[in-house]
Amino acid sequence: DNQVLPIFRKFEIVHFLKTDARLSNNELPENVQKMRCKVYYEGLRFTPHLEKIGKKVVSILRKKGPFLALHLRYEKDMLAFTGCTKELNKQEVDELTSMRYACPWWKEKKINSTQKREEGLCPMTPGEVGLALKALDIDPEIQVYIAAGEIYGKEKRLEGLRAFYPNLVKKETLLPSSDLGEIKDHSNRMAAVDYIVSLASDIFAPSYDGNMAKVVEGHRRYLGYKTTIRLDRKVLMTLIDKYKSGKMRWGEFSDSVKKAHRGLMGGPVERLKIPGKPKEEDYFYLDPEECLPKMYPSSQGKRSDKKKH
Repeated sequence: DNQVLPIFRKFEIVHFLKTDARLSNNELPENVQKMRCKVYYEGLRFTPHLEKIGKKVVSILRKKGPFLALHLRYEKDMLAFTGCTKELNKQEVDELTSMRYACPWWKEKKINSTQKREEGLCPMTPGEVGLALKALDIDPEIQVYIAAGEIYGKEKRLEGLRAFYPNLVKKETLLPSSDLGEIKDHSNRMAAVDYIVSLASDIFAPSYDGNMAKVVEGHRRYLGYKTTIRLDRKVLMTLIDKYKSGKMRWGEFSDSVKKAHRGLMGGPVERLKIPGKPKEEDYFYLDPEECLPKMYPSSQGKRSDKKKH
């Protein structure tokens, strides 16, 4: 108390590091859970400068029509960390492997990329994302805003996605360099802009799990169940491989993808609860159930994503 209280009185706020994942998700009083929602979703504020940039991007996109924010986790560090090498050449695989072994805080070193992908634990490639969105009948003319850092392989790697969705945009192409200014050198500030845009998008689709993807999904639920496509990577990898190998025709492939994602569109669901295993439950901020309108009495409120991918 003698250390924290004086700081709190001086600055009127205290930032506790690495505590979000240690808070209970379930079995807390409803008034406590609702307070958490106010903190997460109503208390969250970015600096006026970041808010201005984010709103400007949204305004530019809105003038051109609907847009989908794609949280495309295909950055160099993400691929090195996960060890996923689908569609990469030997030189790229060697580069990413060297990067992984050079980071002592990344505990997993030797990784079977094929097995990991089959288990749904790899970020989807841009081409795989495009194929999945097309199977879900997402309008090919929609603007696709890339909410991410620099894509590994840059524009060449995006060709597979652009083949399905040619209207690819990102903050760096929508705004002059002077508007982004010094925030270009700060990944967390660039991510804040992506958060603002993702929250305002007509559709949000993350290609891989992560804290930002989960918080955006929960925030969009809180704002009225705005459409969020949680791509089921484990199912999709099996279906995509069958389709590409000629074992499935397009109609069967598309129907199977749609069926697999009926309960994964950001609507009401029951938060996954596993007694005694809070780390395996859905995080509260992914689905702030206590703060949302009551779930439908029909099967619409049932989870179809019980397994953790």
